[in-house]
Amino acid sequence: MTEAQSHPIRRALISVYDKTGLIPFAKALVGRGVELISTGGSARALADAGLPVKDVAAETGFPEMLDGRVKTLHPAIHGGILARRDLESHQTALAQHGLREIDLVVSNLYPFEATVARGAAWAECIENIDIGGPSLIRGAAKNHDFVTIVTAPADYDAVLAEMAAHGDATTLDLRRRLAGLAYARTAAYDAAIAAWMAGERGDAFPETMTIAGTRRQLLRYGENPHQLAAFYATTDARPGVATARQLQGKELSYNNLNDTDAAFELVAEFDRPAVAIIKHANPCGVAVAGDLLDAYRKALACDPVSAFGGIIALNRRLDVATAEALAGLFAEVIIAPEVDEAAAAALARKTQLRLLVTGAMPDPVAAGHTWRSLAGGFLVQDRDAGQVKPADLTVVTKRKPTTGELEDLLFAFRIAKHVKSNAIVYAKGGATVGIGAGQMSRVDSARIAALKAAEAGVAAGTPSPAIGSVVASDAFFPFADGLLAAADAGATAVIQPGGSKRDDEVVAAADERGLAMVLTGIRHFRH
Repeated sequence: MTEAQSHPIRRALISVYDKTGLIPFAKALVGRGVELISTGGSARALADAGLPVKDVAAETGFPEMLDGRVKTLHPAIHGGILARRDLESHQTALAQHGLREIDLVVSNLYPFEATVARGAAWAECIENIDIGGPSLIRGAAKNHDFVTIVTAPADYDAVLAEMAAHGDATTLDLRRRLAGLAYARTAAYDAAIAAWMAGERGDAFPETMTIAGTRRQLLRYGENPHQLAAFYATTDARPGVATARQLQGKELSYNNLNDTDAAFELVAEFDRPAVAIIKHANPCGVAVAGDLLDAYRKALACDPVSAFGGIIALNRRLDVATAEALAGLFAEVIIAPEVDEAAAAALARKTQLRLLVTGAMPDPVAAGHTWRSLAGGFLVQDRDAGQVKPADLTVVTKRKPTTGELEDLLFAFRIAKHVKSNAIVYAKGGATVGIGAGQMSRVDSARIAALKAAEAGVAAGTPSPAIGSVVASDAFFPFADGLLAAADAGATAVIQPGGSKRDDEVVAAADERGLAMVLTGIRHFRH
């Protein structure tokens, strides 16, 4: 190995907020003859553990000042970190100024993200912006040919293992890996600060937007086997797949995660017990009822064929009766805020089934952003937090909807928000009875939804459940043909945003068929 690859660790600077595992690590370093330099609370913790430690102030000849804001920002520290060991000029400069090399930097940062997350005031958040730590980390990472940088307790063992194997030195491969982790950490830290500052000044879309995530899982593949993929979590604590505990089952795939997120966000829309069954990011059955078991049966009846191999989301604690019913369907994932022990036991025999518990439900009207990549960039928008209430509706037909129709119209429109455009949803009695998704023509979506309803009726030995249903459209009807297709299927009432140049024609067609129609003034495109 070259000099850069084999430089041993003789002196270590330790300056950490998170002291997890610090004392055993430091003891191991001392046992290998490493001299410790440290700051503030880290130095006290090391000294209290009986370890020999030199305070940074003794190294710099300058006291800590400004309430701890200035400790390590000194040439005696940064010179020892940044000096190249293979340049005579650097070594001469160290000697001229009486500076000594630092071979290992152990540093993690003030808990800025956690401080913001608990709602601290502006001044406290500012005080939790670390300055010296990122400087140490970035300096050590830049000079990784000679210096080892450790920013997480999880890497302590790797450093000790390499020192044991390589005569108290670390390999260049490890130092490069740790340097990359170090820059990723400082980048994410700065991204969190920038995002918080933008939010505090009400700038939803700042001139420069950075997104940071922590890898949760390397996935087997992406949407298709030839695509590599991984799952990253942000600091957003929104309950869902990123916060869930997996109680059983195979590893989640890219498509599992995408579909499970869609399912859980959908059932969060409802205050009553709700169940959604999702296939390829679109619902194939959704229902609300007095309890989960009834809601599941109604949701499954909408399209039992498509439900096979789907994702099932619930917005209540999963009970054993519902779990036993769910066990009768092959499903990829079940996600719920809580799961009874008996319910988990009832599903345990389905060893391939993934069972996820989130601990809470997301707020469907909470502010937030969604992202989508483009070639060379990305799109950012507010999360679609729109929810239509009865007071928001405008009746535009001669006939007003009945109370039952109105309840189903509002239910169906909330479902349409989660169906890929063009979206048509037939609903009756708090359950979907036909869903048409993702068609280029709205009339085709209406016909497909009607066909699905008719097929469900055949399977159940009944007339099409679309007869006597209501219909929701995620956007306006550009022509009357889509509305007429719904009327032909048996729908009696319609909810849609309105705003077409041909609204008058659509209203006239509804009146001619005796339909009730309400306009929302808000659309729910989902692409």
